[in-house]
Amino acid sequence: MVTVKSQSEIELMKKAGAILRDVLELVSENAKPGVTTKKLDTLAYDYIVRQNAVPSFLGYGGFPGTLCLSIDDEIVHGIPSAKRVLEEGMLLKIDGGVGIGGFHTDAARTVAIGRVSDEKAALMRCCKECFFEGIKALKDGARLGDYGALCQKYAETRGYGVVRELVGHGIGETVHEDPSVPNYGVSGRGMRVVTGMTLAIEPMINLGTRRVRQIEGDDWTILTQDGKPSAHYENTVVIRPDGVEIITL
Repeated sequence: MVTVKSQSEIELMKKAGAILRDVLELVSENAKPGVTTKKLDTLAYDYIVRQNAVPSFLGYGGFPGTLCLSIDDEIVHGIPSAKRVLEEGMLLKIDGGVGIGGFHTDAARTVAIGRVSDEKAALMRCCKECFFEGIKALKDGARLGDYGALCQKYAETRGYGVVRELVGHGIGETVHEDPSVPNYGVSGRGMRVVTGMTLAIEPMINLGTRRVRQIEGDDWTILTQDGKPSAHYENTVVIRPDGVEIITL
């Protein structure tokens, strides 16, 4: 069921979004060669609880971390581990959620660990640009396909693959609500969005094929089928009459 949020509910989400923004900045600043993904996860958890907020991902569907921390060809849902040590040249996807007063936000960033290749830097940049290009289409009365078409075109005309199996989503009282928000589509098609809807918009863009595979053994991590790197960029937004309000920046 799609829900439209009241202004008081949106204000709670904005408070959660500001904390999540700060968490992502903190983790990004500490994501350096030699650091484990578990250390970054602990850093995020400690910060969130100090703000009297809730780490939305921890225990959600059984997920064991505060953050999803995915490296290189891992697209999303990487499990934090004391055995995963960051190395120079990696791309790290940092995906997290924060809740306050029963309402949640969701956002992700891709960061370079030390110096990365030109290919990886361009992929990371394009993924972020896909988000900002796509949201130009979103306002009261727009269709979700309007967003998806812009995002898809921006990535594919630059030679990248747009993941189909994983999409954005509504968000609010739970981390995942209706509707699904694909990062591909046809303009003029799909559900109409209306003022007060809250969405997690999240392009996932691959250097090679758009196709994915499930890692064996952990039931969570999704990787690119061809082993090439992927990037992820996400924010929680509120639909407004003339555009969107981004509440995790």
